[in-house]
Amino acid sequence: MGPRGRARLAVLALLGSILVPLVAAGLRSVLWALAGIAGLALAAVGVWWTLAHTGALRALGAVLSVVAPVAVLALYATFGMLGPALLSLALWVLAVTAARTAPSPGRTTSGQAVAEAPHSPWIVMNPRSGGGKVGRFHLVDKARAVGCRVVLLEGGQDVAELARQAVAEGADLLAVAGGDGTQALVAEVAARQDLPFVVIPAGTRNHFALDLGLDRDDPAAALEALTDGVELRIDLGYAADRVFVNNASFGTYASIVTDPAYRDAKARTTLRTLPGLLTGEDAPRLRTRADRTYVDGLQALLVSNNPYGRAVDAAHPGRRQRLDSGLLGVVCVRVGNTAQAARMVGGPRSGGLIRLSAGEVVVEADTDTLPVGIDGEHVVMPSPVVCRSAPGVLRVRVPRRRPHAPRVSGGAAGWPSVTRLALGRPPVRG
Repeated sequence: MGPRGRARLAVLALLGSILVPLVAAGLRSVLWALAGIAGLALAAVGVWWTLAHTGALRALGAVLSVVAPVAVLALYATFGMLGPALLSLALWVLAVTAARTAPSPGRTTSGQAVAEAPHSPWIVMNPRSGGGKVGRFHLVDKARAVGCRVVLLEGGQDVAELARQAVAEGADLLAVAGGDGTQALVAEVAARQDLPFVVIPAGTRNHFALDLGLDRDDPAAALEALTDGVELRIDLGYAADRVFVNNASFGTYASIVTDPAYRDAKARTTLRTLPGLLTGEDAPRLRTRADRTYVDGLQALLVSNNPYGRAVDAAHPGRRQRLDSGLLGVVCVRVGNTAQAARMVGGPRSGGLIRLSAGEVVVEADTDTLPVGIDGEHVVMPSPVVCRSAPGVLRVRVPRRRPHAPRVSGGAAGWPSVTRLALGRPPVRG
């Protein structure tokens, strides 16, 4: 389906999501919509009480977060509105998805073809990453078969120093088979030396590999970058002097994961520590300046190497569509009381969730230090922490054939632009 077809589908689905409840209940559909919003608000309050309090209030919150939406659904079902409500919701989701992909079909990101294979490629592998993917996929033998010098990582070794030593000994390409934290350390060495860098997705989550379009289910396929690859120029992010390929997190999450008990009991540790972090006397209150935008009163903050897509974006859910925009993505969470939790159902305009893009982000608090999660590695840094983007400094070599290569489009358009496209009218030039 072409761009105009997707635009027409978006407009028709949006009209359908409005007409279905009107046909089913007339003007009373407004009251049903208000009942649904009230149920969501009560559920949000219940979740807040569950996370931010202990004892009886936490128990009440857990009950409220379940009972409120169930009661609304039961009310809809009793008066014959459940079917129309679900259909209207499905049409709205279809409308938003089609509208986001309507402006252009997009193009697969491509890079400069690699004319010559490396003469002395070097790769460090963490045999413990990803539950033993290095051994399970026979990555050592396959890497040596394409001419790589392989170093197996042992506990306590300085990965960045190993990479610098490899460069001193003549390595003309650096690669990592391991988690994102290890990827970032070697990537920084490659960027400083202007050497190509190869990602082998042998970690647990491999977020960086996902956004590069690599096949995370077949790590060995990434080795094709050495013999049949293309080269991309992408950005790196920095939090003070620490590099990151994915993100740096501040506030609530970063504080939780520094607890020694978190690794073995994640859910229990989170429930135990959240009340103090959200409403206690020592609860973090972060402030940030993203270029010229200032936001305060934050519980949590995520700074990413290029902006992430929205979780509800069906085209690229939770992914970065680009890694070469030269911008940091910023997601701020500000929910300090029950009223703010209830307003979260209003979406971005509620003020509880703020999304920004910036070239530089300054994060600070009323404390001398800040816990920070950097690509899964947890450190403590002096406050304030200055985060910045280093545009285009990393030469990443990827296979020519990538099954999940991101598609770049002109970005999501507003409804007026989508409507003009659906009607076949020329776009308004700014």
